[in-house]
Amino acid sequence: MKRLILSLFVVAAGFSGFSQATTAKVEDLVKFKEVRHNFGKIKQGVPVTYDFDFTNIANEPVVIENATASCGCTTPVWPQQPVMKSKTDKIKAGFNAAAAGPFEKTIFVKLKGIDARYELKIAGEVLSAEEYEKQNQK
Repeated sequence: MKRLILSLFVVAAGFSGFSQATTAKVEDLVKFKEVRHNFGKIKQGVPVTYDFDFTNIANEPVVIENATASCGCTTPVWPQQPVMKSKTDKIKAGFNAAAAGPFEKTIFVKLKGIDARYELKIAGEVLSAEEYEKQNQK
């Protein structure tokens, strides 16, 4: 009976240690220079991009498994190789500006070994060619 209780205790302690290892957050591994970018007023049909620069602040290489966008009008590009300790890299966010009107889009970043996704945001307003020309004449 004592062996059974001891075995259960060891298993429970093992699960406790394992769950603590997965409590790391993206913020513990990488530091983004900015997490939100506003393009302001942009011309319809003219794609724009923005680089979200980040630094690996972890003690080991960081791997970005993927970066996905909240819609098909936004295209993220992320490093395919591990980012070494203290090195910087970027996630490029492209926006196609096809539809006129205000927008706010999210890029979801997934790091290897972290369950939660990190969010980067882009925003702005797409103006028709005529509205854009009027805006720039002011």
